[in-house]
Amino acid sequence: MRIDIISVLPELMESPFQTSILKRALQKGLAEVHFHQLRNWSVGKHRKVDDEPYGGGAGMVMLVEPLDLCISELKAQRDYDEVIYLTPDGETLNQRMANSLSIKKNLIFLCGHYKGIDQRVRDLHITKEISIGDYVLTGGELAACVLADSVIRLLPGVLNDEQSALTDTFQDNLLSPPIYTRPEEYKGLKVPEILLSGHFGKIEEWRHDEALRITQERRPDLLQD
Repeated sequence: MRIDIISVLPELMESPFQTSILKRALQKGLAEVHFHQLRNWSVGKHRKVDDEPYGGGAGMVMLVEPLDLCISELKAQRDYDEVIYLTPDGETLNQRMANSLSIKKNLIFLCGHYKGIDQRVRDLHITKEISIGDYVLTGGELAACVLADSVIRLLPGVLNDEQSALTDTFQDNLLSPPIYTRPEEYKGLKVPEILLSGHFGKIEEWRHDEALRITQERRPDLLQD
């Protein structure tokens, strides 16, 4: 998988890809992540990428021309499955969406900034708009990192235990059941006996029941899906 990320602050995103699971995925060649400084496609000596909105109002708007030039150049080099704009008014990211994107080959992530991007960029290039929650960040860079992490970790060979991703929270529209490790007792709190029984069929049944109970208590909306 290749992910191209367009941003005015690409340095903000470098660290997450230099550690842990994402670093290993890149080192193994299972994923490629390329950052593109939008100002490299700006017109004029001041490398301007924003301007005041037509019709007045607060904030600045990212210019259509540098964004169009950048995306067009990338699209001329390869076919992209999706050109994704990270924006608060996009579709809310969930596990089903991450699963779907994980089987794609080439993706572009566009990080919004300032008040947003000129609508004509959305009309010309954007195929999918994604939000990571009902709140506003100073830019789409952190959202792009969240999206990339949620997708890359699902690629075959990225996790040491590939079954791990299949039992994550949200995979079955259920939250995860309680988990325990050593010691068996700590400050009077004991590991449930069923987990020590060795009866794996009963253990899986207990885990499912607990996942269902917790989901009903905390996120009943998931069960409606």
